[in-house]
Amino acid sequence: MSHTKRQVPSSKRLPRGPHGGVQLLLIQSVDHLGKQGEIVSVKPGYARNYLLPQGLATEATDHHKRMVDKHKAKLQEIQNQRLAGLRKLGDEIARQSITIEANANDEGHLYGSVVATDIVNALKKVEIMITSDQVRLKGPLKELGLYTVLIHLGQDIETELKVWVVPSVQDDKPAPAAKPAAAAEGQAAS
Repeated sequence: MSHTKRQVPSSKRLPRGPHGGVQLLLIQSVDHLGKQGEIVSVKPGYARNYLLPQGLATEATDHHKRMVDKHKAKLQEIQNQRLAGLRKLGDEIARQSITIEANANDEGHLYGSVVATDIVNALKKVEIMITSDQVRLKGPLKELGLYTVLIHLGQDIETELKVWVVPSVQDDKPAPAAKPAAAAEGQAAS
């Protein structure tokens, strides 16, 4: 009985590039890979497991290449509209100044820290929707004060946001004093 290598039908194979990678046509721009409409060469696993299932790329067949050439102007128009929207969002963010309340000691050091999700939540309150991976912090904000935070919106569009970290207003100062008295009464009752 001879064992032969089972061959995958040619319809399932992805076209290979000159350097052995899989050649794909990008449907959408992918960071660190290429822009929409470009033919890129990637490893087969990256193509099968990420780019193709996510709809970011398709096989680089002659038919698809002709379709992209035909629709390049339309794609460019869509891309320009997207960039204009990102620039408008960037201008809107640059005009904003958000305030985040945090618990701090008397020297101004925070008990916790302000992280990207806190900034995203503060922007959501003013109806600006971004994701936490678009917030570029050089580290968590651990002190009270004014910070300038970089927001990366994509496609080389970045903006700066002013973030005020202020101490939490604590109206319940007398309440902690009442707790020890209540605890003392509880101990006296036992």
